[in-house]
Amino acid sequence: MTAPLHDTTVAETAAVDVAADVPRKAIEGRSPWQIAWTRLKRDKLALAGGVVVFFLILVAVFAPLIVGLLGHPPDEFHEDQIDPLFGTPIGSYGGISSDFLFGVEPVNGRDVFSRIVYGARISLLVAFLAAVFAVLLGTILGIVAGYFGGWIDAALSRVMDVMLAFPQLLFTIALVSVLPNELLGVSGSGVRIGALVVVIGFFGWPYVGRIVRGQTLSLREREYVEAARSLGAGRLYVLRRELLPNLIAPITVYATLMIPTNILTEAALSFLGAGVKPPTASWGQMLSTAITTYESDPLFMVIPGLAIFVTVLAFNLFGDGVRDALDPKGAR
Repeated sequence: MTAPLHDTTVAETAAVDVAADVPRKAIEGRSPWQIAWTRLKRDKLALAGGVVVFFLILVAVFAPLIVGLLGHPPDEFHEDQIDPLFGTPIGSYGGISSDFLFGVEPVNGRDVFSRIVYGARISLLVAFLAAVFAVLLGTILGIVAGYFGGWIDAALSRVMDVMLAFPQLLFTIALVSVLPNELLGVSGSGVRIGALVVVIGFFGWPYVGRIVRGQTLSLREREYVEAARSLGAGRLYVLRRELLPNLIAPITVYATLMIPTNILTEAALSFLGAGVKPPTASWGQMLSTAITTYESDPLFMVIPGLAIFVTVLAFNLFGDGVRDALDPKGAR
């Protein structure tokens, strides 16, 4: 015997009423940056690199506080920690102790821990400022070349080719070697730091410029750009509101990958004597000093070498993760 028709209708109506009483979860859209963050959180190596990078930035910012708590002034000599006969640190492992966490430098007895901490300031400062300079200049010239095309594109492309073929290292060594001790009100190592930032950033912008130019050539033919032009939008509006927001992702990716390269460049220049002047602490300068003492105190060479290695590795891991998060189609 079949159930009455009106009973089924009543049941369905009750089910609809109950469903209506259940609060519905609103469907929220996610921005591209939220999607990228979700991808980045899945990459454990990239997150580990990001944590190390953040830690190094904190170390550089709070270097005076850290050295005041755990070390000694970076330029203070401790002859009592040096063997007067051989000029090597007293004790094993380069003089490592509770007072000198990374030991002391041969001959003069300066605190290696303090100089590593202050060396992080120089490396990160030069690397970040040079990357910002290169990104700003490369973005401006790259987007102009890609959007306007014609003779402007041809001229800027040839300039990029010349810059990429220029011997950056030799030019930097020659330029820094003839710099005066005081320039534009800045003296001492400040002159060298400013010169390194300008030179490294100036020779780095063509790489950014090529990427931005290629992306702009593709984006300028998109429908939303054509729609903005058809509605009477000016060139400056199209560049600022339509093209630039879509270039932020590749620019961010390249900037994160440029910083470790700049760190290595600064370390190489300091190693060759074209970086900051002594007694300002620099990892590359410490490696250069360690050449003459590595047989008697190998740890003095290992510690700054490890500092450079860990820093560059952390930035590379984080940069690769950012690239994969922002550009999943190009993921490895």
